[in-house]
Amino acid sequence: MIDTYIALGANLGEPILAFQNALRQVNAHSLCTVSGVSGVYRSKAFEAEGPDYLNAVAKVKTWLSAPELLELLQGIELSAGRVRAYHHQPRTLDLDVLFFGRARVESKNLQIPHPRWRERAFVLWPLQEVSEGLVSQQDLDAVKDQSIQKIGELDWAGGD
Repeated sequence: MIDTYIALGANLGEPILAFQNALRQVNAHSLCTVSGVSGVYRSKAFEAEGPDYLNAVAKVKTWLSAPELLELLQGIELSAGRVRAYHHQPRTLDLDVLFFGRARVESKNLQIPHPRWRERAFVLWPLQEVSEGLVSQQDLDAVKDQSIQKIGELDWAGGD
């Protein structure tokens, strides 16, 4: 199995519910297991307009290929009402593959590692919670001017 890291983001509808449903759908796939989930963070829309975003990162173990994982995630986005009318528009759910093991992928539809993961506090802070050694203090210091606040934990499994 490959360890992957998936960024979750949303600023329309009910983001926490969208995250919970997305994680349940990923985990329900026979070739995927959600093995870790960060807390939930609130941040201002980055390079975009609209309401504040909620963000998290999940660690997922999978037997899928990177393109198959992307297809699964885009299907989940669509089922959550995701619309892709223009770049950086507000969204009900955004699922990005940050890392796929140690693979490097450069295709029209997919770049791994995500090309801007180190530039965004809303990726770095939750990623450092669920990964081992991917995020350095230098990475966090480089985004210290970006406003971000941890607002809680994500109960995606439906427990108490």
